[in-house]
Amino acid sequence: MNPKGYSRSQIWLHWSMAVLIVAQFALHDPIVAAWEAVSKGEMPETGLLVWFHIACGSMILALAIWRLALRLTRGAPALPEKEPPLLKGLAHLTHWSLYALMLILPITGLATWFGGSETADFIHTTLKFPLLGLVALHFTAALFQQFVMRTGLINRMLRAEN
Repeated sequence: MNPKGYSRSQIWLHWSMAVLIVAQFALHDPIVAAWEAVSKGEMPETGLLVWFHIACGSMILALAIWRLALRLTRGAPALPEKEPPLLKGLAHLTHWSLYALMLILPITGLATWFGGSETADFIHTTLKFPLLGLVALHFTAALFQQFVMRTGLINRMLRAEN
């Protein structure tokens, strides 16, 4: 299970999830306001952006499961040969941490909204910061690989190879 590159499905999932995650952060104010109203025993305003946040979170969960299934059945290409072992280890840790957060955050978000769980809300709210940090690290590391180490790593997420 060591393909030369990512499949079309894997690439599509990667970029679709990236867009959805950015949208979740950029458009989260209405869901925060709605949850604060619920927490105070008030009737929340559940406009389009509140339902958009819930729908996007649900899509992220479904796509993360699909993505993990593809990774576990098809595999992922090996990291560049000339990459130091420490960086390879950090890459694996970052990727698996991202997968974990792409599962945990939607689950806790749904448990908060539909189950009224304050514990889930605390976890959801707290873990969004590590997700932001890991996304920033992932993005920075990809640019570092591309422009400093010159491994051409970004091409793997632009062009499918079987």
